Amino acid sequence: MPPKPLKRTAAGGSEESLSPARHDHKEANFVLLCQSLKVGENVKERAWKIWESVSVLLNDSIVLAATRKYLGICIFIAAVDLNAVSFTLTDLQKTLDLNVTEFLQLLKKMDVNLDTVSTKVNSLVLKLEKKCLVFTALFEKFKRICEKIFVEAPDIQASSETNKPVVKICWITFLLATGKLLQMEDDLVLSFQLLLCVLEYFIKISPPTMIKEPYRAAANSVISSGLSRSSRRSQTRISQTANSVEVDARVMEILCKENECNVEEVKNIYLKSFLPFLDNLKIPCSGGFPEIESLSRQYEELYHKNKDFDGRLFLEQDKTLQIDPDQRCELERTPKKWQTEDSHTVIPPQTPVRTAMNTIQQLQMILNTADDKPSNTLKAYFDNCTVNPTNDIISRVENLGHKFRESFAQAVGEGWVEIGSQRYKLGVRLYYRVMESMLKSLLITQSHRPFTEEERLSVQNFSKLLNDATFHGSLHACAVEVVMTTYGTTWNITLTGDIQAETDLSFPWILRVFDIKAYEFYKVIESFIKAEPNLTREMIKHLERCEHRIMECIAWQTDSPLFDILRQQKEQEDQPDQPEPTSSLKQPFQHNHTAADLYLHPERSPQKKGSCSAHEVPTQQAKIETPSAGQSQFQPQQKPQKFTSVSLFYKKLYRLAYLRLNTLCNHLCLPSDHPPLEAIIWTLFQHTLGNEYELMRDRHLDQIMMCSMYAICKVKNIDLRFKTIVTAYKDLPNTSQETFKHVLIREGQYDSIIGFYNLVFMQRLKTNILQYASTRPPTLSPIPQVPRSTFGFPSSPLRVPGGNNIYVSPLKSPYKSDGLLSPTKLTPRTRILVSIGEPFGSPEKFQKINQLVSSSDRHLKRAGDAGSLPKPLKRLRFDMDGQDETDGSKHLSGESKLLQQKIAEMTSTRNKMQEQKLKDGNGGMKREES
Repeated sequence: MPPKPLKRTAAGGSEESLSPARHDHKEANFVLLCQSLKVGENVKERAWKIWESVSVLLNDSIVLAATRKYLGICIFIAAVDLNAVSFTLTDLQKTLDLNVTEFLQLLKKMDVNLDTVSTKVNSLVLKLEKKCLVFTALFEKFKRICEKIFVEAPDIQASSETNKPVVKICWITFLLATGKLLQMEDDLVLSFQLLLCVLEYFIKISPPTMIKEPYRAAANSVISSGLSRSSRRSQTRISQTANSVEVDARVMEILCKENECNVEEVKNIYLKSFLPFLDNLKIPCSGGFPEIESLSRQYEELYHKNKDFDGRLFLEQDKTLQIDPDQRCELERTPKKWQTEDSHTVIPPQTPVRTAMNTIQQLQMILNTADDKPSNTLKAYFDNCTVNPTNDIISRVENLGHKFRESFAQAVGEGWVEIGSQRYKLGVRLYYRVMESMLKSLLITQSHRPFTEEERLSVQNFSKLLNDATFHGSLHACAVEVVMTTYGTTWNITLTGDIQAETDLSFPWILRVFDIKAYEFYKVIESFIKAEPNLTREMIKHLERCEHRIMECIAWQTDSPLFDILRQQKEQEDQPDQPEPTSSLKQPFQHNHTAADLYLHPERSPQKKGSCSAHEVPTQQAKIETPSAGQSQFQPQQKPQKFTSVSLFYKKLYRLAYLRLNTLCNHLCLPSDHPPLEAIIWTLFQHTLGNEYELMRDRHLDQIMMCSMYAICKVKNIDLRFKTIVTAYKDLPNTSQETFKHVLIREGQYDSIIGFYNLVFMQRLKTNILQYASTRPPTLSPIPQVPRSTFGFPSSPLRVPGGNNIYVSPLKSPYKSDGLLSPTKLTPRTRILVSIGEPFGSPEKFQKINQLVSSSDRHLKRAGDAGSLPKPLKRLRFDMDGQDETDGSKHLSGESKLLQQKIAEMTSTRNKMQEQKLKDGNGGMKREES
């Protein structure tokens, strides 16, 4: 119930009634806040209950200092949960005197019970946070563009009549356009392209004296429908003006070139979305520009309908939209000059908008020369098949294109179908490109593998693979996902931490569009990465994260084929109970599988009598040679066996599971007993995944992990509560509060992680858990050998053979053009990070070293030419003694020896300088003593 009048303190000092409010002024604050925000009785009651539950847990000094603000946050939470929000975010911020960062931080502090902030509230806040960051970045970019366009760019914060019109009107028009046209207002790329459309329109209708070159000349040359600029500006309706300026694209071309944006995409948005928006706006004009009051009234209606922040306040530098200085620095990074010996080089700013535009530009540079149809090489492969797949492939591409465009329009807006078509076309080009590379790689792989007679006859006949619809759907989906991520990725910075807010088009959206099961999609990811040489670190990480999400939860959904495969495998005779034996965990993670293996041989054939176990871990055949000094000697190993897709899936699952467990244990600083507590928790965790995998149905890997941790600590009499576990869990990367707040109990029923443990996990595993308290506990499962990444990064540092802990990284060019995503345009601070033995000088010294590295046998750069065969990566492995082994030759080339000699000389110089510096320092100390 809402607060009642509090009882007074008795004469002796004791309280007759203890209320969570503690003081009368708190009740008054709450009532006044509810009146100010115009909330209903149901919201008022719910908000007070929230306050009662959290106020007793918050620190008294914190409560006294910010009671009114905490009460306001309680009202916000209650209103969102009850779908009864009667105020905007800006209204709440102004009432509580909070900026965006302060609001988010208070909301986080309020979640002391870990169930105060629901997943519904959390999801809404993440969207608001990302939208605020996107519009902050766009406004900073907008100001810089206006300075280049307008003569003596008007002060955006000025309120005088002479300075206000064009910039303010332009920004409010953009706010109104995004609100009406975009269902995804937090999409940085689409919003920026729409901003360029707005700017192009206002350049054309502005007087020539207001515009700088080259925009003035381009605007003056525009002749639309026979109307001069003065006649266009004299029209009384903005819709009439719109119809007269839709032909000439010279201004747009300059805008797009200056801002590294694709002119065809922007032109498409201008014609298909922005002009219809202007036609329907019906805003009267005054002095040649749309009336700012009419625009503002229309935006006001939209802003109150959406209940978010008022974007017009950017023009006033309002406190409510201010973010912390460190984060604003990331959004406002400006160019600085880096001085070299012979020139001054301007390093472009690495702002969010520039990052997004550069990544898209790189993708288009690679795929613009590709074909929308199968290449001649692919056609040759198709023609060589027993059943030619050409017609099915082309037909499938067309059908999926229709589904994609329809789904894209539903997610973004009906006026954006053509933009969806352009992105899909890029995905198709990448699909054909990677397919060709995969088939070429298969030919190389097959030439080195033993075959049965039947397999030998079909070495170059890919009929079975190329007629597999699931393979094509997965490969196609992966290619389109790369394109969508290129356009959808903004930047990692958020206001409250490293939380990557997702859009409606984020993975696994593409799986729903193409109707692809996640377990099938996982099979193609690693082969896709190996087949496309231009994928850079960030895109590889994204695809790896997609694989992790599949293993964590998506592959465990009820309709997943994984459960049927596990059931069938368990029903086979002479098969072990677990999908993958624990003995495999002791082995390094190595395999030679391809996507073709996983699709064509999803299950192992029954083994003949006397052959190796079907679940024995295959390892690569070792070369028998005399080891050099300090290196371990290899023993001959058994011939590799075929993997099944589920075997490889479980190998990766176990390593991911242990890695997450290890990270959580480190956060919690669990005691290290004998045996270590972590190893016992891992044994239960691994047992559950391997033997009780039904517990994973429609659940998350981390839910099983947290329950395993709590169970073992319980039987070992270690005081570790779920609240402590989930508090640490929230700080881990790639986590969501929904994981521990919304856990499936039974069909249609959900509860917290505690409810799941008591009602499901403990009931299923009680006997097994109690064994760990006995004097003869179960045998501990081996700890998996976890690689840094299952995918090799081409830009990883290399250890110099024979060097003294010296590593060399590939040169990061400020203008990289051969890779997708993540432009490596470095800031002045990070352009040069290390110098060996001498002061910083010209980059040519480092260039020479890299040239020597590039010409050596350890050449890691994969060729970007689509016509050449991709070279397999040569990776280094480091053993406990610090020695390294390579997959290639152990002999050093002349260039490598020269490189060693050069680095040895530089190291010697560094040591001499350090010794001299030390002597100088000692001499100075002696002089001071004397």
